[in-house]
Amino acid sequence: MSVQRSITDICFKVLNEAHRATLRLSGGRIGRSAYGMPVVELRTVGRNTGQTRVTVLTSPLHDEDRVVLVASKYGNDRNPQWYGNLTANPDVEILIDGQRRELRARTASADERKELWPLVLRAYGGYGAYQEKTDREIPVVICEPRPA
Repeated sequence: MSVQRSITDICFKVLNEAHRATLRLSGGRIGRSAYGMPVVELRTVGRNTGQTRVTVLTSPLHDEDRVVLVASKYGNDRNPQWYGNLTANPDVEILIDGQRRELRARTASADERKELWPLVLRAYGGYGAYQEKTDREIPVVICEPRPA
């Protein structure tokens, strides 16, 4: 791994921890939304460690049936760590609007992404800039209730 990649990954981790701390210390009063979207805490199982990993993200689309996440990593050339974790272990837990939900995550199919992407951009146009910045297609993740 290059030094630049290591520095970038460390910066993402520091920002994530700072946001989580702000949410925790303020009792959720500060940092509950970003860029006009609700902030979510995503809990995944680390694909290499098996340990719980918590990441603070935004959700451009959500309702009682699903929570949509975007694996943008601000247009970085690699997918975020949390995306690799949930593709390996799709059972996730999401805290959104003060409610904890146990969900199963999956990458949107090409047709689903085509349908969702304009709605994602309507919620936050910055995702379009992130997509232009990278050669990879930014994954859209759909989190739905786990089967009974």
